[in-house]
Amino acid sequence: MEFENILYEVRDGILYLTLNRPEVRNALSPEMWRDISAAVRQARLDDAVQVVVVTGAGDKALASGADIQELHDRYYMDQMIGTATTALKDLEDLYKPVICAVNGYALGGGCELTLACDLRIAADHARFALPEVTLGIIPGGGGTQRLARIIGVGRAKELIFTGDQIDAQEAYRLGLANHVVPRDELMETCRALGKKIASRASYAVFLAKTAINSSQEIDLKNGAEREKDLLGLAFATRDKQEGMEAFLARRPPRFQDF
Repeated sequence: MEFENILYEVRDGILYLTLNRPEVRNALSPEMWRDISAAVRQARLDDAVQVVVVTGAGDKALASGADIQELHDRYYMDQMIGTATTALKDLEDLYKPVICAVNGYALGGGCELTLACDLRIAADHARFALPEVTLGIIPGGGGTQRLARIIGVGRAKELIFTGDQIDAQEAYRLGLANHVVPRDELMETCRALGKKIASRASYAVFLAKTAINSSQEIDLKNGAEREKDLLGLAFATRDKQEGMEAFLARRPPRFQDF
């Protein structure tokens, strides 16, 4: 499938999904959100993809937010369609692990895009913000929901109420970024992390992601029950047998893809 606003490139089991509007710092339009949804659907069915790395073209921004002129002219009922909300939920629910390579500004929808990914690796010049209140609106792609779950309610409220930008080191301190690396090491760091995850039992990683994601939506008792059920599924796999036999034999495991 060809995309107008993104690049879809698979190399060595890793899908590099690149927002490709560098001339406007990868500003997120409804058409780009639809491309992201379509790419996620393709990645779900693409057996060559084990891990996804999301990034932006150029070295200025992952995504600088929405096109403000387009937002200014948008009829309020059009907003209710929820194009961004759908795309980000598709990304969050993808059973394959998703790493975000934050290569510059991640503002507004760009920040919300990072929140829907499983892991966030930030270049040392990256900056994050949800500045919607400075425009008279609020985050509309899950920012009010996911940010609080990641960094805590109080800190999320401060960032959203002020609209202030934070740098990569502050994002790391708050738990928004998993790692901060020099900008020229960003993609290699993400590639190495992706390869490490891809070397693990892919079905077990999927089950772990499912359990962790559900912990944000249900209480501890039901979450622990779901974890128990998912562990039971893992025990029924060839990978469980292979992983434990390899450990006992002191050799590398040879896991099966699923």
